[in-house]
Amino acid sequence: MSSPRKNIDQGFRPRVARPLALRQLATPEYALTLLLALGSAVSGSEVWAQEPVKPKQDATAQEQGSSAKSDTALAKVTVTARRREEDAQEVPTPITTLSGNTLEEQRVYRVQDLQQVLPSVNVAYIHARQSSIAVRGIGNNPAGDGLEGSAGIYLDNIYLGRPGMAVFDLLDIEQLELLRGPQGTLFGKNTTAGVINISTRKPTFTPERSVEVSGGERGYFQGKGSVSGPLTETLAGRLSAYRTRDDGYIDNLHDDRTFNGGAREGARGQLLFEPNEDFNLRWITDYNEEDSTNGVWALYGVSDRFRQRAALIGATPQLDPKKREVNIDSAQSVNVYQGGTSLEANWQLGGGYTLTSVSGYRYWHFIPRNDTDFLDVPAIEHAGVEVHDRQFSQEIRLASPTGGAFDYVVGTYLFNQNLGNKTVQEYGPLADLFLTGANAGIFNNVTSQANGKIETDSYALFAQGTWHLNERLDVTAGVRGTYEEKEARVNRFAPDGGAVLPPALNAARQRQLGALDTGDFGLHNAAPSGLLSLSYKFSEDLLGYASLAHGEKSGGVNLVAPTAGFDSDSLVVGPERANDAELGFKSTLLDRRLQLNANIFWTGIHGYQATTLTTAPGALTATSILANAGSVRSRGLEFEASALPFRGLTVNFNGSYNDVTYLSFKDAPCPGEISTQPGAPATCDLTGERVVGASKWIANLNGQYQWQLGNGFDPYVTASYAYRSEAEGTLDNSDLSKIDGYGLVNLSAGVRSELGGGLLDASVWLKNATDKDYYLTAFAMSNGAYTASVGQPRTAGVSVRYDF
Repeated sequence: MSSPRKNIDQGFRPRVARPLALRQLATPEYALTLLLALGSAVSGSEVWAQEPVKPKQDATAQEQGSSAKSDTALAKVTVTARRREEDAQEVPTPITTLSGNTLEEQRVYRVQDLQQVLPSVNVAYIHARQSSIAVRGIGNNPAGDGLEGSAGIYLDNIYLGRPGMAVFDLLDIEQLELLRGPQGTLFGKNTTAGVINISTRKPTFTPERSVEVSGGERGYFQGKGSVSGPLTETLAGRLSAYRTRDDGYIDNLHDDRTFNGGAREGARGQLLFEPNEDFNLRWITDYNEEDSTNGVWALYGVSDRFRQRAALIGATPQLDPKKREVNIDSAQSVNVYQGGTSLEANWQLGGGYTLTSVSGYRYWHFIPRNDTDFLDVPAIEHAGVEVHDRQFSQEIRLASPTGGAFDYVVGTYLFNQNLGNKTVQEYGPLADLFLTGANAGIFNNVTSQANGKIETDSYALFAQGTWHLNERLDVTAGVRGTYEEKEARVNRFAPDGGAVLPPALNAARQRQLGALDTGDFGLHNAAPSGLLSLSYKFSEDLLGYASLAHGEKSGGVNLVAPTAGFDSDSLVVGPERANDAELGFKSTLLDRRLQLNANIFWTGIHGYQATTLTTAPGALTATSILANAGSVRSRGLEFEASALPFRGLTVNFNGSYNDVTYLSFKDAPCPGEISTQPGAPATCDLTGERVVGASKWIANLNGQYQWQLGNGFDPYVTASYAYRSEAEGTLDNSDLSKIDGYGLVNLSAGVRSELGGGLLDASVWLKNATDKDYYLTAFAMSNGAYTASVGQPRTAGVSVRYDF
């Protein structure tokens, strides 16, 4: 009979059969060959033979100042928050935009770095699966394969069903938009906290080529390039590729390994077909992969029980996270393979109407290997969840012409997701002593595997319209109806290995790890969403607005096999509902040299979804379950400012004050310093306490100054400071897991010069210049210990970029 680890449940595929073309594109050598070949092929055409086109100036406020020759006013920023192109200052909702050039100048190319440039955003990051994005303190949850995030992420109008699908280098980005508050009306999946909308650069009918190479400390290297231009009079193409690697920054005391390093690489190809002014078709395909040692936690706070158990098995834990060291004996690795393709078509119909169709397919395969006892002895040798996810989405929408008394957008949306996971736990010979304090042989040398699967079908109809009551006053109303079905199943195999036990002890092993099959279970629900907004133009440069919105996120399923005392009902969690009120203004002052926006908000969340640890009566260890953690209130103030004080200097400042508390959370898990004590209560009351992961104060300041030396040389300096106050690290609000506040300083200096018909940019940079110790998130272990994800230390490097 084959090993149960090989009998993978229907719906789970252990490997991704990558097409030959994608496998080739995934290698940097082949991608670079394609870049050079495409550049050479099209440069011989008449269009490419024209005078070289200099890199275009980006149109976002954050990047004004990149050319000291022409920066006299802030340019308009175009966004698609209401599914049509509009000036961001004319849209009555809180929006933060970052151009691709701004991300490059600030060296922000990882999802975990976004919180250094965006207000009200927290990123909890460990690796691609254990990552989540929270907006206004809502969405700080550990990974749940059957649970959507409270903040939605979109890539070129395609909703990413797993947060880990956004964990790749932000390559060739045109613009990133952050929309705060419920966005259920116009965006494909209902979200209760906000949306991050990422748009990549389109193919162009004028030549654009760029190559950039960076190197730095600890073996850091990044190479990336793109080429774009016409293939025919009606067809343009774009090809981009990157490879990034580094050695890591967490040393292992047990051996000579270094963790949280590795390699990422990817490529994106596009075609844009524009036969006339009334139709365009954009096809995008991409592939990304990661081979790293990410996912290593540092022991952050430990209870007396953990210290006692570690001593009992002769372990020597590394208890000082500031040393950026661990002491583990097992393997640690993360492999991710992901990609997708999308097709967007736009028709300009008679009467000024626009019909848009967006079709998308994506897949994501995550394979971990984790040492989860955080010790240098064999207690728990591996505990990880392998995931394979496939999704398809289709959106069709119709936008009316503008300029009249009423304009609108209507549409329909279809989403299907098929996810399978494999949860494996490999216990070592010291597992019983570590987990229970007694050597009963229940866990020792046992391997357990459970396979889960879930299929989600979501259907929606939506409409949003704006009445222009007069030249100054607008009223916007929107509604969306969503119906979702989720069908799941969890199958755990009988435990493999371990000693033969007497009946009583074997019964305990079976209660904890025994075979089970939940059968098919799931949920379905219909969810309405709505928006009502009032905006008034006090002048051409001052817009005031107020809005009310309701958003709803569907229920979720926990694809982890229940232990003793739980059944399949414990694997289902109800929907999360949000009601939101906004009041704000947007202004452009001093002849467009100053842009100042601010808003206050109040959001009430009912049925806040969370993942928590709990121990059932009769169970030997805690298990992870989903729960609706009562009610949450998020309220606060957000502001943004961009200024051009004088020619060559650009300054941007954004920040937020978020007061995020539990209005009701009476059955919360107890912190480790309490739950590990004799006679500890089963639950604790966190009503009135702060919500996990929500920093009360966030502030981000950055600026660039560029001047002219003559002879075509333009030196520049940039600086940024990102601050966030302390936050609760885990759902139980333990004193052992609180994340201290911190501020990060990033610096760079360089020079730009025209060279050979292109623009050469050479710079030196320093990230985390003060070498600040900081942590991205914390995690609760079953024995009262807490771990934390360590932020990157001070890193110096150089970059050379050539646009031609």
